Amino acid sequence: MEYGVGYFPTHDGIGPGPLARKLEERGQDALFFAEHTHIPASRETPWPGGADLPRKYWHTYDLFVALTAAASATSRLRVGSGVCLLIQRDPIVTAKEVASIDHLSGGRMEFGVGAGWNREEMANHGTDPRTRMALLGERIQAMQAIWSQEEASFAGEFVSFDRIWSAPKPAQKPWPPVYIGGGGPTVLDRVLAYGDGWFPQWHDRDVLARIAELTARADRHLQVQVLSVPPDPKVLEQLERAGVHRASMWLPSGPWSVVERGLERWEQAINEVTGG
Repeated sequence: MEYGVGYFPTHDGIGPGPLARKLEERGQDALFFAEHTHIPASRETPWPGGADLPRKYWHTYDLFVALTAAASATSRLRVGSGVCLLIQRDPIVTAKEVASIDHLSGGRMEFGVGAGWNREEMANHGTDPRTRMALLGERIQAMQAIWSQEEASFAGEFVSFDRIWSAPKPAQKPWPPVYIGGGGPTVLDRVLAYGDGWFPQWHDRDVLARIAELTARADRHLQVQVLSVPPDPKVLEQLERAGVHRASMWLPSGPWSVVERGLERWEQAINEVTGG
């Protein structure tokens, strides 16, 4: 099993490039950045993590700017979105951004996608929360067409374009792996329909049982990666037995002195499992 970290790349913490370089030097396999374009000041939608939303949620760099910095600072580390809120993005522009990072990095981009939880944030981007899952599916499939076809077309209810050219194409074929985030009741259906894998959080309900369900239902190889993994050797052993490809822990946001303490706890848990 591989190991990685997730991080909110805030403008007042260690930069995406320096962080990525340190992670590569210390043997981590992947770095995933969170995304929020903004946080509505109304705060009507409750944060699933508790009462008070951490300030890092509205202090992050743009996702693809941060990923470009991380990819440019490294040569081996996988870089990815954990997750990209695609329902708030134009699919043609986003396809270009993902393909550009994958091409420039030599094929190290991983595209985690999700629908998000903040309904006011979605609405500010013109997205109706009631139809966000259908919109998510169409945008993913439209991007896959752009990545894999020289002259791409797509016709759906929410996304439609006829005969476009878009380059560069991704270095990975047919496209960078698309991991579907979320832990809701229908998420496995979405993974099976158009994903290359599942990207749940450790605290999502019945994660281990649902990994087994996904494996049983799949007619092709699908990777499972898990975010929000605690630095607990017993949890890592459970995930490895379940066939998880990569476990990743969220690092605290801040200067390197703060980030390093969290990373050391993660490294200690990994070493207890691997004997490193």
